[in-house]
Amino acid sequence: MRSFFKSARFKGFVGVFAVLLLGIVFAAATESGSTPASTVLGTIFSPLQRVSAAISDSVDDFSIYFRSAHSYSERVKELESELADSRAQMVDYEKTKQQLDLYAEFLELKKENEDYKFASASVIGMDNTDAFGTFTLNKGELDGIRVNNPVIYGKYLVGVVVKTAPTYCVVNTVLNPSVNVSAYEVRTRESSYVTTNIELSKKGFCSLSGLERSTSIAPGGIVCTSGRGGIYPADLIIGTVEEIKNDTTNISSYAVVKTQVDFSQLRDVFIITQFRGMGVGDTN
Repeated sequence: MRSFFKSARFKGFVGVFAVLLLGIVFAAATESGSTPASTVLGTIFSPLQRVSAAISDSVDDFSIYFRSAHSYSERVKELESELADSRAQMVDYEKTKQQLDLYAEFLELKKENEDYKFASASVIGMDNTDAFGTFTLNKGELDGIRVNNPVIYGKYLVGVVVKTAPTYCVVNTVLNPSVNVSAYEVRTRESSYVTTNIELSKKGFCSLSGLERSTSIAPGGIVCTSGRGGIYPADLIIGTVEEIKNDTTNISSYAVVKTQVDFSQLRDVFIITQFRGMGVGDTN
């Protein structure tokens, strides 16, 4: 026991106790007035007070920061929700705008061609295994749809009906090598036929083939249906000329034509079920 009272641990304990006691005396002295002793003690304990105050201020600051961070987090969530709503509204706006544009062009086409009869249709299926954009529409034989009816988007030729059922039909686009369309270039009036191959189709192109090497057709020219063959009426827009190339298999040239319709984004189209000259002529 005696060794404990002489040990450094006991002496340290006494020292801490003395410091605490002096602190109590200092506090009492501060309340009763300033004395030399209190001044000395104040000098000793002043740094401790500052540390204590700093710790207290830090705790307060952390509390304020925590509350602010929570408020910011909630506000960020609100803004993200508002942004999502705005994006959804923008998508709806774009869809509505596209439909209005489609119907405006359709009405203009109908006014210019009173002999046309149409059936509106919606895309209900895309053949993901088909590289040429084949798709299915929700109109069929019960709606008067027949094989070889042309399909349009506004004034643009999309393709042709190749299969029908009572309530649906299948359409091959102009990007399908099996589709051949009699066509001409608007500026030069040079005529030939539009077809495509696998290489061009993958890039969204078809070609106005069989042109003379001395062709006057130039990039930017507009290619339209000529009306020959009895399948497609005249003056439907197929696309614009990208470049002129020489055919490597013969002495002719061809125009690479970029279609004006994004077939992967099609939702609504029109099927031409009747027009003047329908079924008259050759099959080109």
